[in-house]
Amino acid sequence: MERNRDKRERENQPKEFLEKLIKLNAVSKTVKGGRRRSFSALVVVGDQKGRVGYGMGKANDVSDAIRKATENAKKSLMTINLKDSTIPHEVLGQFKSASVLLKPASPGTGIIAGGAVRAVCDACGIKDLLSKSLGSKNTINTVKATFDGLSNLFSAKKLAADRGKSLKEVWG
Repeated sequence: MERNRDKRERENQPKEFLEKLIKLNAVSKTVKGGRRRSFSALVVVGDQKGRVGYGMGKANDVSDAIRKATENAKKSLMTINLKDSTIPHEVLGQFKSASVLLKPASPGTGIIAGGAVRAVCDACGIKDLLSKSLGSKNTINTVKATFDGLSNLFSAKKLAADRGKSLKEVWG
């Protein structure tokens, strides 16, 4: 009885993170008695204010795989440096053979990106972005390449301090 009340209270609370399921993969393993199926999930979690993370989970049930992936994503949250509704500068993210080119866009452009990159940008809170996925089409590697690119963005405050200028002089 207590467990059901806790579950209802959790469901009624407003979500602090946007959770996006990017990929759900059914995996089967042949054992002596037949095939054993399990599921792996790739989830992106973000607060739409510049914090975003991704996680992977694997379980014998779809809902458990998604839950595990979401928990792992919340553990790996990172903060992205944004400039208004876009990124401050062009950046290339790479992971193995997947590369993702991310370019800032003017307000009103929207997110011009493929599925995995779009999900990461939505969760992060980026509203205007141009992107091109290069190399591998593997979804997991594309997500990791996107995160590599976003983690390589410069911080405006740090850049201004390093150059000995004000924030207004750097941003214009």
